[in-house]
Amino acid sequence: AGLADAITPLIRPSGGMQYVNVADQLMLERKPAAACGIHGWANNYLFHQPDLEHALRQGVGRFPTVQAFLRHEVEAVAQHDSGATLAVRNLDTNRLERVQAQWVVGCDGARSLVREAIGSGHEDLGLHQSWLVVDVVLERDVALPAATVQFCDPARPMTFVNVTGKRRRWEIMLMPGDDGPAMTQPENIWPLLSRWITPADATLVRGAVYTFHALLAERWRDRRLLIAGDSAHQTPPFLGQGMCAGIRDAANLAWKLDLVLRGADCTLLDTYQSERAPHVRTYITTAVRLGNIIQTTNPAVAVERDQQFAQGGTQEIVNLSPPLGAGLFCGGPPAGTLARQPSLADNRLLDEALGPGFSVVSADGAIAAFQPATARARFDALGTRWVCDAALSVWLGELGATLVVLRPDRYVFSLANSAQELQQLALCLPECATVPAHHPTPVSRNRAADAHQKEQTP
Repeated sequence: AGLADAITPLIRPSGGMQYVNVADQLMLERKPAAACGIHGWANNYLFHQPDLEHALRQGVGRFPTVQAFLRHEVEAVAQHDSGATLAVRNLDTNRLERVQAQWVVGCDGARSLVREAIGSGHEDLGLHQSWLVVDVVLERDVALPAATVQFCDPARPMTFVNVTGKRRRWEIMLMPGDDGPAMTQPENIWPLLSRWITPADATLVRGAVYTFHALLAERWRDRRLLIAGDSAHQTPPFLGQGMCAGIRDAANLAWKLDLVLRGADCTLLDTYQSERAPHVRTYITTAVRLGNIIQTTNPAVAVERDQQFAQGGTQEIVNLSPPLGAGLFCGGPPAGTLARQPSLADNRLLDEALGPGFSVVSADGAIAAFQPATARARFDALGTRWVCDAALSVWLGELGATLVVLRPDRYVFSLANSAQELQQLALCLPECATVPAHHPTPVSRNRAADAHQKEQTP
């Protein structure tokens, strides 16, 4: 998204995650994030969500083609043949306005109005549990874990998270008989935290009850309406993948909408759910499995659980990277899997050379011979970039390919080892009526900040 410089100071690589029982025995562990993973960044990061959202809001202000309407609420949406009409209320003036759109993507959360308009039900994947989430800001140094710790105590399961800076979080499972609203009050929160900190150590900044769900919407699209993020799926937080899944939805859907707006057949959008739903299901079911471990409240079951882990030894939680479901890629694996991101010979990450569209990458200077005119025309209509860099030879060697075709979301579209193979897979690419325009030139950082300030002024 071009925001690495803005976001990097706000986040930190994860110190890992540990599942411990009441005897302080380590049952499961996710290792601390490596300095650099296979995708060119640390494998896991922690962040404070308002900080990230501020960077995103500033970032979208770079583009004169984007308008952000703050303090507006969508009250209704209706489809017609060429688009949709939204009823939008200005919360400052209370005026109801009508907005026309060719396409509507509802990123409007668990109670999604757009999902209701689509008429989608849910598939229930089997976890519904209320937890108290508590944030504090430390006032002085306190000996707290560097890792995220899941305290698997059947009397009261709890999670500790070392967020960023001096912010720390506890997630505390509500037990039968707990009064949710009362549990958010300081006089009830501090006793729960007493084994770690006292009011003299930190300032309480938030206490809220959330119900964790595991749900998958049955339909993600109806004609001109689509859904993404929590509107389409809800995952318990035990893998930290809720917002990540929404980001992946956006990365998948944005370039497909772009192609449709440039003349590709709108059936291309049917590959959005077919690719994303099986992918996110893997994360949700894994999170449910991990949640069942920490949420065990039957003492006898907990003893059996602890014995099983003691016999088998500490298990490692590995970072998932499942393939996409059926959709727009050609051939078997690694097609449909997320590409690595090696560094190029000039030390840039591959993303910096590729831009926002399709790309064909190779390590061999003979790449020009792999461009028959008919194939090249199909690629050029998509705005494809052709990148050759010797530093990619190791990765391509692992794949057994002379070149790799990458989608805009950096999933592998296909591999090729000859001009004939490239010609064949070009026929699998979507067709567009127009070549993409150049990527919009961002306005200056100061202008973006000024625009953001104006948006927030009533």
